Amino acid sequence: FSYLIAKKIKKIDIRKEGSGNAGATNTLRVLGIGPAITVLLLDVVKGVLPVLLAMLFTDAAFVHVLTGFAAILGHNWPIYFGFRGGKGVATSIGVLVSLVFLPALLAGVVAIASIFITRYVSLGSLLFAVLTPIALVLLMLIPSFSYPFEYMLFTVILAVMSLWRHRTNVSRLLSGTENKIGRKHA
Repeated sequence: FSYLIAKKIKKIDIRKEGSGNAGATNTLRVLGIGPAITVLLLDVVKGVLPVLLAMLFTDAAFVHVLTGFAAILGHNWPIYFGFRGGKGVATSIGVLVSLVFLPALLAGVVAIASIFITRYVSLGSLLFAVLTPIALVLLMLIPSFSYPFEYMLFTVILAVMSLWRHRTNVSRLLSGTENKIGRKHA
C-alpha cells in the first residue's frame, strides 16, 4: 500500500526514497502522517482479512497459519512490485491479532511504549515480534488459555523472520546510528 499511495500522491517509488523500505514508517518520513496512518491500517487489514476468511471456512489451525503466512510473504515479496516489499510488521500485526489476540495485545502495549520512550520504531517492531510468542507461552500456563500448537510455532517463526528482516536495524540500534521517528532519514 505504501508503494501505491506514494505513486498516487507524489508519483514516486517509495522504495527509492527515505530508508527505501515500503512500509508505514518510511511513508511517514517521506509523505507525512496521514498517508502513513493509511498505509499502516491497510497493511494491518491485509493480515486480518485473509486469516478471518480462513477461520470462516475451516477450523484447521494449520490453514489459518498458512493463510497468515502467505499474506505476510506476499507483503514482503510482492510479485507485482518486483518482489520488493516491506518488512511485514503491520501485516504481521494483523495476522497475529487475528490468531492470538491477547498475546499480541500484551506484546503490542510493550512495543508501543518502547516506541514512545525511545522513538525507535524498529525496536518496537522487534519487541512485538519477540514478545508475542513469549506472551503466548506465559498465557498458556494459565489453565483457561489454550492455543493450537501451530499458532505457537508460527509466532516463533515470525519472530525469527522479523529479526532477519530487521537485521540492518539491529546493527544500527547496537551501534547507536538507528534513525528515530520524527527525524528525516539521512
